[in-house]
Amino acid sequence: MKAKDLVILIGVIGIVLMMIIPIPVLLLDILIILNISIALMILLIAMNTKEALDFSIFPAILLITTLFRLALNVSTTRNILSHAEAGEVVATFGSWVGGGEIAIGFIVFLILVVVQFIVITKGSERVAEVAARFTLDAMPGKQMSIDADLNAGMINEQQAKERRSKIEREADFYGAMDGASKFVKGDAIASIIILIINLVGGFIIGMAIHELSFAEALSTFSILTIGDGLVSQIPALLISTAAGLIVTRAASDGNLATDVTSQLFKYPKLLYIAAGTIAMLGLTPIGIVRTWPFAILLALGGWFMQKAISKQQAQEEMLVEEQQIEEVRSPESVISLLQVDPIEFEFGYGLIPLADTQQGGDLLDRIIMIRRQCALELGLVVPVIRIRDNIQLKPNEYVIKIKGNTVARGDLLLNHYLAMSPGFEDDSVVGIETTEPAFGLPAIWIDEQMKERAELSGYTVVDPPSVVATHLTEIIKRHAHELIGRQEAKMLVENVKESYPALIDELIPSILTVGDVQKVLAKLLREKVSIRDLVTIFESLADHGNYTKDPDILTEYVRQALSRQITQQFSSGAETLRVITVGPQLEKKIAESVQQSDQGSYIALDPVSTQQIYQRLNEQVNRQIQSGQQPVVLASPTIRMYLRQIVERTMQDVPVLSYSELEPNIEVQSVGVVNL
Repeated sequence: MKAKDLVILIGVIGIVLMMIIPIPVLLLDILIILNISIALMILLIAMNTKEALDFSIFPAILLITTLFRLALNVSTTRNILSHAEAGEVVATFGSWVGGGEIAIGFIVFLILVVVQFIVITKGSERVAEVAARFTLDAMPGKQMSIDADLNAGMINEQQAKERRSKIEREADFYGAMDGASKFVKGDAIASIIILIINLVGGFIIGMAIHELSFAEALSTFSILTIGDGLVSQIPALLISTAAGLIVTRAASDGNLATDVTSQLFKYPKLLYIAAGTIAMLGLTPIGIVRTWPFAILLALGGWFMQKAISKQQAQEEMLVEEQQIEEVRSPESVISLLQVDPIEFEFGYGLIPLADTQQGGDLLDRIIMIRRQCALELGLVVPVIRIRDNIQLKPNEYVIKIKGNTVARGDLLLNHYLAMSPGFEDDSVVGIETTEPAFGLPAIWIDEQMKERAELSGYTVVDPPSVVATHLTEIIKRHAHELIGRQEAKMLVENVKESYPALIDELIPSILTVGDVQKVLAKLLREKVSIRDLVTIFESLADHGNYTKDPDILTEYVRQALSRQITQQFSSGAETLRVITVGPQLEKKIAESVQQSDQGSYIALDPVSTQQIYQRLNEQVNRQIQSGQQPVVLASPTIRMYLRQIVERTMQDVPVLSYSELEPNIEVQSVGVVNL
């Protein structure tokens, strides 16, 4: 334990012991002066803090100082009643503040108690209570604002974490201040009670024990009681003022003195009005001798301030111009234009209500859910999606860009709903014909009056924000392999390393590089295989990476290791998986067409055979789609990746599996055969 920690612990214990052990008069004088010094220091600190959290320890200090004052009250009361003295400090305050008059000192003490208890303490308590309530109520909105700024790219993850921590600390601080303000209130009440005890008890003890006369007992114990109350209430008043300053301070860039001078004297023209009013007041019996000097000072202050503000504005304008010229000349101004966002969502001005929270738009919240959904389904941390309006687009048009290139676009009608047919048309449901952007299904835009009729007819009805969210989700899934680079792969590796350091230390870089791992992850995402189970993926790479560095072959080994996941993904939990199998002639043809090169193996089929494969496979796929089933192609492990290379050119969404990627407990049912 450090020395400063011991000092604090010993100090708190000493405060408690003061209430039990008698304190010598000289030590009591030193402790009273120390109490006044601490209170003055706390007030000065409160005046110089920029925001409340800069003095977050204040509630605890408030409790300790209140306990310290009460301990001093107990000690001084013991000395007053026992020896009819409480030290030079108490005696001086009792006689000096009242000017030798007991009644005046008593009245001054009561005024201090009233000011502290009714004005400052009561106001600070109310402000702390309201601040705590509003801070707690505003927490969800502030959290959403941080998430929105994070999604928009205005802040990074570290800044978002710091802002969330600050919000939590503010709530804790104002909650603590709401309770701590009760200490000051109780201290003021205790001071009044102690005053009465000292005055009545001292008068009785003085006459009964100390054998003082009535006048001597009244004079002695009144002065000591008033002095004790004053030396207690003055520090209490300072700390109460500090509490009021803390809870009423709004966040700013300066301390109290800076804010007062910059905000109170921000409008020099108002000083002229004040000067004229004071000058007119001098025409009354008050006289110009007492008023006009202040009017002249106010007018001069307004003139000097107006001159200083004009000079400061000119300097700021000049500084802005110099910065703009410097930015244009600097090479960084061109380099910043080279930055390409991973994902961009641009929309016309007619779709601004989608992203404007003040108009009820919830696009930012939906994007947060999209990123979470992709993390759960694909195991991919989707980069920040840049959202902006584009006046070059049509009012109701939007585009989705991947790395600066447009990959999808669509149109929305904000006051309508998108209705998709259940397979048969209902002539009573009328609207504007369109195409559902995510899956290319025929649909119509209907108004609010037609919505209920469409739902009763079996149509799938969705609102425009859901259309955008679905389209954006599908585009991210389709292009997920483009969103994972070496930097993203390294972040995933570092995340796994926190829990499985031995695995990562063996795999990288002794067996594979981060680039090799990134290629395997990208190939998995290209075929919509989730990479969330990174431990299994890295275990498989560590097992087979010593034998081959070919990313295609390594991907096949990883897929086999993920057989349970792949089986559940494409069987959807059913016990039977209906597949389109590859005939022996086609398998033989593909195997004979595999060519080896320095960069790896590839398939080289003649155009006629390739066209035949497309035609036969397309027939089987269309038959599966018409029957309402997801088409799945099943091939042997040796040709799976080569068949996938053929299929993905025209049918990217059709999965190609191998026998070794399926669990033994799944029943495979062939519903079609592709052969030459």
